[in-house]
Amino acid sequence: MTFDSSKYPLLNIVDRPEQLRQLPHEKLVPLSNELREYLLDSVSQSSGHLASGLGTVELTVALHYIFNTPFDRLIWDVGHQAYPHKILTERKDKMHTIRQKNGLHPFPYRGESQYDTFSVGHSSTSISAALGMSLAAKKEGKDRKVVAVIGDGAMTAGMAFEAMNHAGNLDSDMLVILNDNEMSISEPVGALNNHFARILSGSFYSNIREGSKKILSGMPPVKELASRMEEHLKGMVIPGTFFEELGFNYIGPIDGHDVTMLTDTLRNMRNLKGPQLLHVRTKKGKGYKPAEADPIGYHGVPKFDPATTRLPKSKPSAPTFSNIFGDWLCDMAATDDKLIAITPAMREGSGMVRFSKEFPEKYFDVAIAEQHAVTLAAGFACEDQKPVVAIYSSFLQRAYDQLIHDVALQNLDVLFAIDRAGVVGADGETHHGSYDLSFMRCIPNMVIMAPSDTNECRKMLYTGYHLAGPVAVRYPRGTAGDAQVEKEMTLLELGKANQVREGEKIAILSFGTLLGNAKPVADELNATLIDMRFIKPLDTNLLSTLAEDHTLFVTLEDNAIMGGAGSAVNEFIQANKLEVKLLNLGIPDEFIKHGTQQELNEVMGLDSQGILNRIKSW
Repeated sequence: MTFDSSKYPLLNIVDRPEQLRQLPHEKLVPLSNELREYLLDSVSQSSGHLASGLGTVELTVALHYIFNTPFDRLIWDVGHQAYPHKILTERKDKMHTIRQKNGLHPFPYRGESQYDTFSVGHSSTSISAALGMSLAAKKEGKDRKVVAVIGDGAMTAGMAFEAMNHAGNLDSDMLVILNDNEMSISEPVGALNNHFARILSGSFYSNIREGSKKILSGMPPVKELASRMEEHLKGMVIPGTFFEELGFNYIGPIDGHDVTMLTDTLRNMRNLKGPQLLHVRTKKGKGYKPAEADPIGYHGVPKFDPATTRLPKSKPSAPTFSNIFGDWLCDMAATDDKLIAITPAMREGSGMVRFSKEFPEKYFDVAIAEQHAVTLAAGFACEDQKPVVAIYSSFLQRAYDQLIHDVALQNLDVLFAIDRAGVVGADGETHHGSYDLSFMRCIPNMVIMAPSDTNECRKMLYTGYHLAGPVAVRYPRGTAGDAQVEKEMTLLELGKANQVREGEKIAILSFGTLLGNAKPVADELNATLIDMRFIKPLDTNLLSTLAEDHTLFVTLEDNAIMGGAGSAVNEFIQANKLEVKLLNLGIPDEFIKHGTQQELNEVMGLDSQGILNRIKSW
């Protein structure tokens, strides 16, 4: 939708934060109402992330009203909650393009706006980045304020606490805002909490606090006693003792939808020295009852009519890979009591909702803690259990050390069900699974498989579950093919490829779901077509046989060309001095922007026409 200035009179005169800061304070509530209404109207017509942004409207208004952005730095963690920020920072006229090819980026992105001070996509990075920015400002002598807004889910990751522990020791001037919309670390916000927050953030309390430190600095026993008294007094009415122990001055919790309270508190805190933490309570989906009732369902939405009370249900022509994995997991758990399923906060996305309900004693959601998820699986495997780690490709990157040292080095029986491999579409470069084949292929003891369709996926999961040592089955978002999914459990022969079509001179070696794009190409060129199935180990016997009567191998994969499956074929051909030429097709050496999967495959030349053109031009 294009911006309708008549419908949003206040928002119409606010295109950037400087204009927002010129408004009288009493206009902030009606501005927040307009911002929320426009966010709902915009996302419902373009699709995108909704519930998180609805919950941060007042907080976004207050932050840009009090802080001198973009000179003052504002970092969002995670980026789902930054849609209101985009609207207030010169991009409201482009919101209808968000997550679309050549449109606005789905998350804060440095290349898009001067107000996006740190590009984000994965969680729990904001405090580390904010600390670096704060220390840089101190080094350069700039009176710059740095604010990190971190969601309660992102706060579950160890990286956030590593950064807080470091920041508390450095006494750096920075503000961390904990946007709490789910966690039980705080009691319901009430008048007492709001009143106490005003006192704790105000100059009177701050002056007494700092003055007392100076007076008592020469009397260590008395200073320690006073510090403990302050800690216990605050602990009786606020749950901030833990953050105080990390070296942060804790304020809150306060109502994150009271824009007046927020601006008053932020104005006070703006001038406080040292690391500060403001705890705000918000509600995902705030102001739109269906999203308030179902924040998970309204996290990422398709186009819909806000006047209705339910989202449209898409009916895929075939089950998704996530569905296949979820069904297989339940079927396998019913036959094997040793199965353990682990996910780092991706229950819905990975297709594990049914499993979590039917087998709660076997299900472990470790929150946004990918490193812990992998080593937890290693611990289970050490005790003769059979752990299955369901994880997105781009999230597994965060647990690479654990994959190598805690699983592969010990050759433990852990099955990795890697979702969102290849290009995922609208979430863009932070979420594309472009590198897993490259970073896993070099690890000893690993077995790696890539199914060409959902039926193959079920076979590979079953095969991987019964193999000794670490195994990865990687598959993309969405569906592939219309193959009838067999309910029987079928074991595949290790390292054995499947010949789909016999041809002459050219052999197309397909790894994964691009097989469907390769079929019409093979027909037109009368080429041999192979569903390779295994990236590691390769079917080297087949490759040697094909090299005897083919002059060109074309490798095809939805992974980075550099170090990927095609590179494995190259290495084998070179090591064995086979007389065959090579053409590697896959994801090029660049970060791929957002768009639909089909659009991105066309851009990269991985659709049928692109594959055909590349082979002919070669």
